[in-house]
Amino acid sequence: MSALLSATCAVPAAGAVLTAALPAGSTGARRRTTKAVALGVSAVTLALAAVVATQFDPHGDRYQLTESYSWIRSFGISFSLGVDGIGAVLALLTAVLVPMVMLASWHDADPPSSPADRPEGPGPARPDGTFENRRRTQAFFALILAVEAMVIVSFYATDVFVFYVFFEAMLIPMYFLIGGFGDRAGGPESARQRSYAAVKFLLYNLLGGLVMLAAVIAFYVIAQDQGFGTFDLQTLTSAVADGRLQLSGTAEKALFLGFFFAFAVKAPLWPLHTWLPNAMGEATAGTAVLITAVVDKVGTFAMLRFCLGLFPHASKTFAPAILVLSLIGIIYGALLAVGQKDIKRLVAYASISHFGFIIMGIFALTSQGQSGATLYMVNHGLSTAAWMLVAGFLISRRGSRLIADYGGVQKVAPVLAGTFLIGSLATLSLPGLAPFVSEFLVLVGTFTRYPAIGIVATLGIVLAALYALLLYQRTMTGPVKEGVHAIPDLKVRELAVVAPLVALTVLLGVYPKPLTDLVNPSVNATLSQVHETDPAPAHPVAATPGGEQK
Repeated sequence: MSALLSATCAVPAAGAVLTAALPAGSTGARRRTTKAVALGVSAVTLALAAVVATQFDPHGDRYQLTESYSWIRSFGISFSLGVDGIGAVLALLTAVLVPMVMLASWHDADPPSSPADRPEGPGPARPDGTFENRRRTQAFFALILAVEAMVIVSFYATDVFVFYVFFEAMLIPMYFLIGGFGDRAGGPESARQRSYAAVKFLLYNLLGGLVMLAAVIAFYVIAQDQGFGTFDLQTLTSAVADGRLQLSGTAEKALFLGFFFAFAVKAPLWPLHTWLPNAMGEATAGTAVLITAVVDKVGTFAMLRFCLGLFPHASKTFAPAILVLSLIGIIYGALLAVGQKDIKRLVAYASISHFGFIIMGIFALTSQGQSGATLYMVNHGLSTAAWMLVAGFLISRRGSRLIADYGGVQKVAPVLAGTFLIGSLATLSLPGLAPFVSEFLVLVGTFTRYPAIGIVATLGIVLAALYALLLYQRTMTGPVKEGVHAIPDLKVRELAVVAPLVALTVLLGVYPKPLTDLVNPSVNATLSQVHETDPAPAHPVAATPGGEQK
């Protein structure tokens, strides 16, 4: 039995403990040591996640590199791990983004009285000049590693109970990252606003988790009555697929809604989305990337793995209603993004619109839609990370999140403006950049089964062009506004953050085959679980009198 998956999960978890235990102190050398250790741990995790992705055989078993360790034997709970193509890709995305987040957040937890460690440029001074909390740096980077470990376990877990535990546990470090290390450019009320955003994030997601817990327990009781006293996902999905584990129509619908509600809150799906703009607006740029590009992907991933796998009939029953909610989210999020005055809240509402596309692709129940949804999770993570992190660099220099405080940035910081433009173009799914491929597949896959929804959803593309280009125009072009003259261009560290994200966005835009080869077998297996095939073409190929097709 290989221990590769458990090692990939254990390294960031151990790194979080090690980072938190490092000696505290007011010297820059100790802070740099803490950061270097955390970054090194994230690099090792990235290497392990890459090995997992390369060792996964798309033509082999659905779940590979499996491990299982007995945990609570009396309830059939084991720490079981296994990776399919979708989990391998999303775990790799997480491992790629965490080092970028750390580099981008290099100074976010530094004390205020260390000029050498402050953000580059004339950003706002820190709120106090003491070292009252000398463990801020250790805590900040330890929390990031803890989030990474829990997210990766969620992508690898093949035990329903283990998944639930880590699905909920990741809320704790995220709560402290939002509330304790929030954005200091929010004005004098920022501390109160951060606290409100953190509590709202926690309460919404805890509510979803409690509903899911009730569904998990109920599902276990029903399965145990039929001789399946286990939480093993492979055993349960196989038993559901071949009819050995039977759920009544009412029970299956209720259990589906219990699971789906928790995933829809985390995704987030309209109208359960309202925590996201607050959380992303008040968090640091790096934490905002963790929220929308990493943690929220667990929700959409779980819809594929658990909702469709365990409750196939209910998934088909509720698919039209979920598609309508997704469509509302696409249009609603884009419209609110157009009207935003705050840069980070604009990115948050844009993400709500993008998650609508992802969920729409999942519940279109077509191979194109689900392949596009999986690619969208990856491509949205990369493009939004680049967009948000460059926005964070800009905000740290100017000390304001308001769009109206910017103008003419491209004249004083052309590299920053150029990378921001690439992020903006990726957000509106420009052909040649990664999100275009995934959005195209989602729309095609939806149109083949639900043409009306597919047609209306294209309005989201038009609105995306509107909010992305308006943001660029208002911040980067025109005369240089007061307070913008002194903004410096991107530094070497910041370029090291943005360059890989831009390169991946372009590479996957012109050559997505490595990802599609990994995820397509898992997508096909998911569709077979819900007993669905792609709809036949509306206009089949005509045959010539000689029998040849034309």
